[in-house]
Amino acid sequence: MAAGKKDVYTIFSKVHSDRNVYPSAGVLFVHVLEREYFKGEFPPYPKPGEISNDPITFNTNLMGYPDRPGWLRYIQRTPYSDGVLYGSPTADNVGKPTIIEITAYNRRTFETARHNLIINIMSAEDFPLPYQAEFFIKNMNVEEMLASEVLGDFLGAVKNVWQPERLNAINITSALDRGGRVPLPINDLKEGVYVMVGADVPFSSCLREVENPQNQLRCSQEMEPIITCDKKFRTQFYIDWCKISLVDKTKQVSTYQEVIRGEGILPDGGEYKPPSDSLKSRDYYTDFLITLAVPSAVALVLFLILAYIMCCRREGVEKRNMQTPDIQLVHHSAIQKSTKELRDMSKNREIAWPLSTLPVFHPVTGEIIPPLHTDNYDSTNMPLMQTQQNLPHQTQIPQQQTTGKWYP
Repeated sequence: MAAGKKDVYTIFSKVHSDRNVYPSAGVLFVHVLEREYFKGEFPPYPKPGEISNDPITFNTNLMGYPDRPGWLRYIQRTPYSDGVLYGSPTADNVGKPTIIEITAYNRRTFETARHNLIINIMSAEDFPLPYQAEFFIKNMNVEEMLASEVLGDFLGAVKNVWQPERLNAINITSALDRGGRVPLPINDLKEGVYVMVGADVPFSSCLREVENPQNQLRCSQEMEPIITCDKKFRTQFYIDWCKISLVDKTKQVSTYQEVIRGEGILPDGGEYKPPSDSLKSRDYYTDFLITLAVPSAVALVLFLILAYIMCCRREGVEKRNMQTPDIQLVHHSAIQKSTKELRDMSKNREIAWPLSTLPVFHPVTGEIIPPLHTDNYDSTNMPLMQTQQNLPHQTQIPQQQTTGKWYP
């Protein structure tokens, strides 16, 4: 269906199951995936009397491939908005039916519905148009610009400025696809969109005003150029005239140059020929032995050598004692006996007193002094240190008085 005015050829269509569409090469093609249509494919809303507003998303791909053709784009802002397929078919796809699989996902019930869109690209008589101009519109997003009413208004404004006999919308590209930044979510900022149109007459003087030196200087200083026809767009479209691109196909010279083969240029090897399907089977048993068996055998040998060194080459306690001096062994044995005796005492306090408490000689009189405590003495209440009054047979040491006299 043609949208816009009489001389504007922009194709729009609404989604239907297994529908055929016939866009023209070099003309903008727009296909709307309406949520309302796919709601009939899913069960009704569970609560009676309430309007169904299920979130629905779409997935589009070329049949037999994971993605779409290179010329076809898809956009859907939210699951509650319609999806849009858009792009400009190329002359290489003329006569080749392109089957696009459209899968709708109901995000509430997780059900899917699939339809096919068959795109039959037709050749255009006036393709390509010799004069093409690309505008950058700052106050629009791509899905807003793809609406038939908005695009028709823009093409009407361009036609009033350009005055062509034939005018076509060639392509629409989001500024994000050209390396633009995502705008901040303030003041209703837009991403911006590039719109390319083509006509059959040379550019008007108004469109060429951006090429004069004064406007080029203002653009280099990041100032808006002075364009007389800007007021015809300003009511609805804010155009960045510094980013306008004017292409004259009639003055373009072919840049093809014959390649002269010489040093550094590889000879033409022809088309790539992949290997045939009838490949000979390969035995991987030898590779398995080399990869696993040989390292395992080496690891086993190393393990046996280590086990022999650790277990069969030990010197033993007897050889160690033979190489140790006797006095060191005696000291070591005495320490072990004392340690064992202390450990036994800590386990049971009712055992006999240690050797250190046996009767000893008095250092002054030479008499034998019995142990400080009898065998039935409660050692749990014994103080750690004994005072001189508690020690019988203790020799008293004379004390010096402050008056200078000595008392025994």
